[in-house]
This record gives sequence, C-alpha cells and structure tokens, in this order.
Amino acid sequence: MFGHKVAAGFPSPADDYIESRLSLDEHLVQHKESTFFVRATGNSMVKAGIFDGNLLVVDKSLTPSSGDIVIAVLDGELTLRRLIKHGSKVILKPENPRFKEVELKEDQEFQVWGVVTSTVKKFV
Repeated sequence: MFGHKVAAGFPSPADDYIESRLSLDEHLVQHKESTFFVRATGNSMVKAGIFDGNLLVVDKSLTPSSGDIVIAVLDGELTLRRLIKHGSKVILKPENPRFKEVELKEDQEFQVWGVVTSTVKKFV
C-alpha cells in the first residue's frame, strides 16, 4: 500500500474555518437506545410543519403528554397525530382542517409507540 494520502476532489476554502463536525445524533437524539426514525406519509400534519416525506425522530422512552405529536396505533393502524388529553377524554388531532379528529372510545385499541421530537426536511 502506498504510504501517502491522495485527495479525491478539490480542497474547499471553507475547510480552513471548520471548528468541529456536526452530528445530528448529538442534536436530535436524546435517548439513543429508544429512538427510531420513520418517514411521514400524507398531509394530515402540515400545520405542525410535518410534510409528506419528512424524516421523523421518535423517542419511545418519553411519556406522552397532552400536546405532543405521537406515533400511535389506533385499531391496528399506525397514525401520526397530536395527542390531546382533557381529563379522561383522549383525542388524536390532525394538524390539517381537511382531516377529522378522533376522540377515543373505551373499546378502541390504542397504544402510543413514541413521541415525535424532531423532523428532518430535505429541500428539493
């Protein structure tokens, strides 16, 4: 093996000003072992800034509070909604007026898989 390094591109003038490397894990992931990423589909959460194709950072270790955006299972179907609690009443609220909110009934299967902590958008 040849003992020298060879640049496979051109040097950037910005390289002289780099202070440190950015790790998205350091900024977006609080609990490494309980965090997963999932891609959003649909447009039920657009007023919350979540659009079709966004990458969501979801933490399973957080206890969901009223107002949190959650990934939940409702009657066997995954859904992304804002969790609203009013006393014993639980509502899954979309952030798009074209969609209806769901007030949970006692006989419905419901489980929160995790709390959405961040979203990553890619501009085209």
